[in-house]
Amino acid sequence: MGADEFLMYTEEERDFREYVKQFCLEEIVPHEDKIIKENIYSKEILYKIGQAGLMSVHHPKELGIGKYAGKGLVYETIVAEEVSAVVAGLDMARMASATLYGKPVSRFGTNFQKDKYLKPVIRGEKIGALGITEPNVGSDVAGMETHAEPKDDGFLLNGHKKYITNGSQANFLCVFAITDSEVHSKQGMSAFIIENTMPGFSVVKDLDLMGMNGARVSELIFENIFVPKENVLGNIGDGFAICMDELDSERVAIAAEALGYARPALEKAIGHSQTRVQFGKPIRLFEGVNFKIADMATDFEAARLLTLNSARRYDKGLSISKEAAMAKIFATKMAVDVCDSAIQILGGRGYEKENKLERYYRDAKLMEIGGGTSEILRYLVQREIFKEAKSKK
Repeated sequence: MGADEFLMYTEEERDFREYVKQFCLEEIVPHEDKIIKENIYSKEILYKIGQAGLMSVHHPKELGIGKYAGKGLVYETIVAEEVSAVVAGLDMARMASATLYGKPVSRFGTNFQKDKYLKPVIRGEKIGALGITEPNVGSDVAGMETHAEPKDDGFLLNGHKKYITNGSQANFLCVFAITDSEVHSKQGMSAFIIENTMPGFSVVKDLDLMGMNGARVSELIFENIFVPKENVLGNIGDGFAICMDELDSERVAIAAEALGYARPALEKAIGHSQTRVQFGKPIRLFEGVNFKIADMATDFEAARLLTLNSARRYDKGLSISKEAAMAKIFATKMAVDVCDSAIQILGGRGYEKENKLERYYRDAKLMEIGGGTSEILRYLVQREIFKEAKSKK
């Protein structure tokens, strides 16, 4: 650990990072090659992650397990970084369950919903998924087409979701649907907790991705699923607000995952530049290499600071819509750029699968898209900037 990291994190946070690293070394590293080569979705490891308390950190202490339960988003970023540094797809599955699905239930669920639909998920016993994106709806969440109509003592839900992480594996899904088409979807959207055993739920397919081996991203159909009223999350019409609330913490956690993809790539580039000799001297002595490493390291540290700032603000109850978007924009681009530069520094070796850089590169690219594209987040950032400027006049 460098001096900067020593100053950025408390002693307890540093101890927690060591705890997570040790867990990864013992429980994930031995299975890394098999997960990647065979694209295995490991519920067994996800269960161990839950039992180790690594899905509990971002939830109230009374809902989770382990001494780190309830610690907050900073601790979630540590988990995201360390697990992603070993198997990115595994953390994508973990985060989709514990954070993307878990936080809406944690923040807006009834006691009944938390007991039945959240506690088993953050213990690793069950899998969760978040159902927002559709074939025709990505960044424009307000254009959602999935709908739910009142029926008896509940709702009939119909729709089509796509790019749903954990979709085919989830026991429980938090699904967003339009419940009032007469008003703008910001007022007419609601959230529902769906069980995968409910009649009418079906998996179309798991999508074949460029990267993220070890995860499952699915296309789903909901056909006349009856959802009892006790499975409405929050109140009818609260769906858009619940969705936006979830995205802030998700974006910070994704930024932390980006640190996990970039860190081993940066370390490999630094190590190789010191041992690779060309024209009679280590390539680290050539400005074409060492200036590149200086830029990589600078961007990495800046991404960590943006991510940590957002997480600390969130843990203090402050608004982070702008900060979370900034962190995700910068960290995800940093990860792609660092992986690309590392491949260039290693030359032919960087293009070999054995050195893992091409894997980090493919994994990193997804996160410029998922959780809000970099383009839509730039729009969000400028909107918040001018909103703040207007309020100061």
